[in-house]
Amino acid sequence: MRAITIGQAARKAGVGVETIRFYERRGLIEQPPKSAGAGFRVYPEDTVQRIGFIRQAQQIGFSLREIAELLALRADPAANCSAVREQAVAKLQQVWRKVEQLQEIGAALESLIAACPGQGALATCSILDRLVDARVGDNIAAGRRDRPAGSQTAAPAAHATRSSPAKEEDVESLTMKIEGMHCDGCAQTIKVLLDREPGVKTAAVSFKAGEARVLYDAAVTSAEQLIATVGKPGYHVVARAP
Repeated sequence: MRAITIGQAARKAGVGVETIRFYERRGLIEQPPKSAGAGFRVYPEDTVQRIGFIRQAQQIGFSLREIAELLALRADPAANCSAVREQAVAKLQQVWRKVEQLQEIGAALESLIAACPGQGALATCSILDRLVDARVGDNIAAGRRDRPAGSQTAAPAAHATRSSPAKEEDVESLTMKIEGMHCDGCAQTIKVLLDREPGVKTAAVSFKAGEARVLYDAAVTSAEQLIATVGKPGYHVVARAP
């Protein structure tokens, strides 16, 4: 097998020389001795393939410590495929936990943004006031603590999908008079929440009119559920009409 220099290995693998040296320090790549005649290190050609393996594993979320374990399994002729599968399953569970945490953080941010008047002096900023309140972070943590230990989170869909086309008689409309909107940003926040609700066909929210008009599939959701959705970030539906 032809030997190459560290610069050649870096170019072939699409990384910098310092990346290879970093992998060497972490024990992921073996550092060859300097050649007696040339006075520089020469690397086997398969170093490029090894770097590619490390990079691909990093991109799907494996840590360098976990990659070192995978490389050890790869080099062990007695190793079984089940050991690699166990590591992949464990990593997948970690990913879903992170996704769930991010969803909880997103919900908390939606609540903060929805309560913001969007104007006025900084001293009246509701976002800063709520961040001072430790309960904002505690509510997120409590959501994780309430989950049974060892429970697995189902994989969320990459994108929310609309329900299958509803029958004409299942489609209903709802107009909600809303209190608590301070700006167009509030109206946009409510629209985002309604658009994310399963069964909602269209949602139009007007800050000027103080109302939301929703077309929805009654077989999937209800007026009560839509009103509850608007109320989650602190808005109040004072009247409703079909």
